[in-house]
Amino acid sequence: MINPAVDDLATVLCGRLGGTRRACGLLGRARASHYRASAGPRLGPVRPRPRPASALSLAEEQHVVDVVTSQRFVDKSVAQIWAVLLDEGTYLCSQSTMHRLLRRNGIAGDRRNQATHPAKVKPELVAVKVGQVWSWDITKLRGPARGVYFKLYVVIDIYSRYVVAWRVEATEDAALAEQMLTEAMGRHQIPDVVHADRGTSMTSKPVAQLLVDLGVTRSHSRPRVSNDNPYSEAQFKTLKYAPAFPDRFETLEQAREFCEVFFGYYNYVHRHSGIGLHTPASVHYGTAGQVRAARQETLDAAYAAHPERFSGRHPEPPELPTETWINQPSREAQIQSA
Repeated sequence: MINPAVDDLATVLCGRLGGTRRACGLLGRARASHYRASAGPRLGPVRPRPRPASALSLAEEQHVVDVVTSQRFVDKSVAQIWAVLLDEGTYLCSQSTMHRLLRRNGIAGDRRNQATHPAKVKPELVAVKVGQVWSWDITKLRGPARGVYFKLYVVIDIYSRYVVAWRVEATEDAALAEQMLTEAMGRHQIPDVVHADRGTSMTSKPVAQLLVDLGVTRSHSRPRVSNDNPYSEAQFKTLKYAPAFPDRFETLEQAREFCEVFFGYYNYVHRHSGIGLHTPASVHYGTAGQVRAARQETLDAAYAAHPERFSGRHPEPPELPTETWINQPSREAQIQSA
């Protein structure tokens, strides 16, 4: 109904105030909407989109699918596959192209059941380098019988995601937690802040006294808010969704042997998406810059061989974050604490 009104007003205004453009402005009608409605429905078959000159060939696409779905990468995400190949000096295509090819073949999607959590207010902690903020927690590992659990203690540096300490015990005990933290601070530098939830071991007198004696700031999650400790919770999810993670452990020694292998893999092999797809050890010990430079050389070679595949934009590997935080503080709070 508004299109005729626009046309009538445009006829009146033509030659004086800009015709259709002025009429659309006066009536609050978008010109694109007016022209689209005036054109009417398109008739005839839709022309197929031409294949871009920079697209992979059919053989190259099939090779990408074969590599991504190979037995070697059957349990890895696209980001992990892309980073592993890049570190080996191989560039097949971008991560988005891998995702697109997997979707086209009906083999995309996350194999894990994803939990959803409402947004919560988190403690305001910021780390701009290794050794500033540690996060720790204790999780249960199923034992040999119903109701029997082993307790896994894990301490993680939130900037590098490096697990600085862990232990598996039959019980949760404040003295064991204090011993673990003491040994970790002996191997690594003493952090500025240690964050944890409000479990009995985390708020115990032995742990609290240790941190006070060392001048370390204590930080705790709010009651009944697990997401106030996101890095420890995410690390536990990585552990328990690992393909090799067993349904239960028959002995304490078996649990310790599994964790020994897992944390070695997590620290030195696993490419973490939160730290530019580097390994935690690489970031923790300062070699991430060299690795990123080597990745850039591989991408430079790929760009030199096929610049048309990058849409004129020089490729760069993911960057390392400049800061890591638990509940990003407001700019005003950061200025006040500076």
